[in-house]
Amino acid sequence: MRTVGLNAGSCVSKKLSFSGEYRHDGLKDRAVILNPLAGSIFSFTSVWFKTNRFIIAILTCLLCLVLGCEKTQKEVPKAVAVSLDGSIEVALMTFNLRYENKQEIGKRAWRNRVVGIVGMLQREKVEILGIQEGLHGQVADLWASLPNFGFEGVGRDDGKKRGEYTGIFYRKDRFEADPKNRGSIWLSDTPSKVGSKSWGNSFPRMATWVRLLDRSSGQALWVVNIHLDHMHQPSREKGVKLFAQKLTEMNPDFEPVVWMGDFNAGEWNPAVRYIADGIPTNGSTKAFPSLMETYYQLHPKDKARGTLHFWMSDPNRQWKVDHIFVSKEAKVLEAKIVKSGEPYLSDHFPVKARVVFRKSEG
Repeated sequence: MRTVGLNAGSCVSKKLSFSGEYRHDGLKDRAVILNPLAGSIFSFTSVWFKTNRFIIAILTCLLCLVLGCEKTQKEVPKAVAVSLDGSIEVALMTFNLRYENKQEIGKRAWRNRVVGIVGMLQREKVEILGIQEGLHGQVADLWASLPNFGFEGVGRDDGKKRGEYTGIFYRKDRFEADPKNRGSIWLSDTPSKVGSKSWGNSFPRMATWVRLLDRSSGQALWVVNIHLDHMHQPSREKGVKLFAQKLTEMNPDFEPVVWMGDFNAGEWNPAVRYIADGIPTNGSTKAFPSLMETYYQLHPKDKARGTLHFWMSDPNRQWKVDHIFVSKEAKVLEAKIVKSGEPYLSDHFPVKARVVFRKSEG
C-alpha cells in the first residue's frame, strides 16, 4: 500500500467516528489514497518523508487543493436536477466487504481487493453505501479513497474503532446528515450497551442509521444498515423487530426509508418477510409500514440471485442474503447484483438499486 505519512494536524485528516478520533490513528500509515494525483504524490517511503519536511509541507498544500481541506472549505453542493414534484433519484448499494484477516492472502488479501472495490463504486456511481464486516483499517482505506463521502458508524466491540463496522457512506456534496438523527445500536436486550449481545449469537450485532437531507430539494431520507446473525434465527427475528420498533418511533411522519444490509437470511425467511410484507415475527410490535425489496420487485423469478458465494468455491452454493428495502411509495428503476469474475472483490457480491423517492408530505 502507498504510505501517506500525514501529521495529526494536517488539514486532510478525516474523522472516522464522531468521538473525535482521526482515521489514521493507530493505522501506521496504512490508509490508501486512490486519487490518481494524490497517489503519485505520496508514493514515497516513510524515511524520505522524515528527511524532507519542507517538501512535505508543499505537497500537503497541493493535496488540500486536490481533495479539499475540510477545516477551511465549505461543502459545495452537487448539481442535481430537481424534479417538479420534488422527488429525488438515488443510487444505493449494500456490500459485505469480508473482514481483513491474515489467513486470506494473494487475490483475497484486502490490499489487493480495495483498488477493485473503489473502482467498482466509481463505475456504479454509488451515492449511498452500506458496508458490513469492515474493520477500522478497511473503513479508513475506503474513506481516504472516497474523499467526497461522509461516514456514519462505529466498531461493534467498543463503540469506537474495535471490531467490525456496519457503516454508512454517503455523498456529502449531495446529502447533509441530520445531527439529531444518527447513531448505532446493538441488537440485544440492552441495545444502548456497547458490545452487548443476546438471543444466542456469539458476536455482537448492530444496526446503524442516519437521516439524510438532500441539499437540492430538502427531501429527507432515512438510511438504515443492519448485519444480522449468521447462525441463530431467533436473533435475526428479534433484531429486525427491535429496529422496526425504533424506526417507527424515530420516523413517526413516515418519511422515505432505505433499509439495507446483510440479513444472513433469504427472501422467504420470516425476519426478511416481516420487513417486506409485515408478517409478524415472534410476538407483536407497534405498527410498522412494510417496505419493498428492490431486487425482488424487478426480478421476482430470476434464479441466479445469489449474493453470498464463498469466493465461488462452489457455483451452486449461493444465497441471496443481502437486501435493499425501500418505502413502498418509491419507484425502483434498477436493481442488480454486481457480479464480477476473478479476482473477486469479496465473498459476497454487492447489491445495487437505483430508486426514485417521492417528496414526503408534511
